[in-house]
Amino acid sequence: MAGMEARAIRDLIDARNDAVRAGDTARAMAAMAEDVVTFDLAPPLQLAGAPARDTAGMEEWLATWDGPVSVVMPEPTVVVEGDIAFAHGLSRMRGTKRGEGPVDLWYRSTLCLKRGTDGWTLLHEHHSVPMKMDGSGLAATDLRP
Repeated sequence: MAGMEARAIRDLIDARNDAVRAGDTARAMAAMAEDVVTFDLAPPLQLAGAPARDTAGMEEWLATWDGPVSVVMPEPTVVVEGDIAFAHGLSRMRGTKRGEGPVDLWYRSTLCLKRGTDGWTLLHEHHSVPMKMDGSGLAATDLRP
C-alpha cells in the first residue's frame, strides 16, 4: 500500500511540474492545500494560504521566461506514514529568461503532503539553494549533482 501511495505522490509531483511547463497555473496550484505554507526560491521568506496559491503571481513569473520553463524532480525520495507523507530530492529548472538568457538551475526541494478525501495535497513546499560561505552572501547556483 505504501508503494502505491508513494507512486501517487510521484505522479502528483510530475503532474504539477508538467502543468508549470504547459503554463497551466490553475492545474499547478490545484495540488496545494488551502493552508499550504511555501518557502520558495523567490522572496518573500514565506507565503501561506491564498497568497501561496496565487495563480496571478505564477503567471507573472512565467511571463519572465521566453518559452516554457522545465521543472523536474527526477528522483524524489518519498516516505508515507498514514495520511502524512514527505518527498525530498534535487530539482532542476531549465529555460530561457527574457533579457537574461539560458537558465539551468539545480536546487533542493522538500514537500510535505497530507491525504484527504480527494487524495494527496501539498501542506508545505520548500525550495532552496546553498549559500556560498565565503562572506559574499551569494547563492551557489552553479552546483550540479
